[in-house]
Amino acid sequence: MNAATALDEQIKRYRRMTGEQRLAVALELHEMSCDIAREGIRHQHPEASPTEVERLLHRRLELARAA
Repeated sequence: MNAATALDEQIKRYRRMTGEQRLAVALELHEMSCDIAREGIRHQHPEASPTEVERLLHRRLELARAA
């Protein structure tokens, strides 16, 4: 299976899902991407407290929305 075929199959699977199921997938992917961003922030700012990491994450999200 090549990448295009795999993408087509994934789209078919998403279309068979209910709206609630698609929303759950989207929220899970969002949380996973936030976790990855938090790890990057911790790597860049090892001295940052958990509160500071969250502040920096929210700042990144605000900048992404503005772009």
